[in-house]
Amino acid sequence: MSPESRGGTPRPAGPNHLWAVSFSALAVFLASWAMCWIQAYAVNDDLPNTCDDVRRQVFPTEVACAAADGTVTGAAPGWLVVLFFASLVVTVLTGTMALAVTAAVRGR
Repeated sequence: MSPESRGGTPRPAGPNHLWAVSFSALAVFLASWAMCWIQAYAVNDDLPNTCDDVRRQVFPTEVACAAADGTVTGAAPGWLVVLFFASLVVTVLTGTMALAVTAAVRGR
């Protein structure tokens, strides 16, 4: 009996496409995290020296300056924050689904 069949019936293929989506979303997540970090600590490195009200955020990394009139400078763009969290969610969901499908396929 070949390892591709069990009990005379062929084994279904694994979740290769789910793994591909999961790793692609992970790459997007890491790239967006790196862009947030670069903007916070490389582009806006002198912001704490020139601002009275510095706002720091850890996840995703952000250093921003809030002015008295309500304007904020140095903050990460909204699309980057959305991309950061959306890719994190997609990574977790597709990774979990791929693990579940792999466990189901190996259990047959």
